[in-house]
Amino acid sequence: MNRGLRGSTFEEIINMTNEKYKSKGLAVVEKIPTPITPVAINKETRHITLAYFEKKSSVDYIGAVQGIPICFDAKETRQKSFPINNIHLHQIDFMEAFVTQGGIAFMLVNFDALKECFFLPFGDLKSFWEKAQKGGRKSIPYDYFKKEYLIEQKGGLLKYLDAINTYIEAEGF
Repeated sequence: MNRGLRGSTFEEIINMTNEKYKSKGLAVVEKIPTPITPVAINKETRHITLAYFEKKSSVDYIGAVQGIPICFDAKETRQKSFPINNIHLHQIDFMEAFVTQGGIAFMLVNFDALKECFFLPFGDLKSFWEKAQKGGRKSIPYDYFKKEYLIEQKGGLLKYLDAINTYIEAEGF
């Protein structure tokens, strides 16, 4: 599979879920487009054929759930662990600043081969990321992901609001 297309089906499911949440008045969550500058455009099809990234992207999604600001990144892995090298310093910095401002930051991690997706709170992500930067483990093992944050996939949707509510209750947010 083309690296640029990896995760696009996962993101489509998230986008459909976000539309459903919005239509039901449960949340407003938008995909953040990655800013690009086109270099070459096919004049017949008007498709961009060559472009470069203007700057590093922060996270994939940002919004609000019942008055609480949220931001998250969506990642997918075919392995039985989640590689830390999929996370970059600018993403950690953005999420940390977001949490400092009173929001909830997290990742949705989809284990493609296992057909399971988990909510990973920012605090857990940051802890693993910092250890990896100091020479520690370079991935988060599947067994670490908490079963209470397993996200139900039903009707082509990813019911991640349930995991957010579990997190809010656990943290006394």
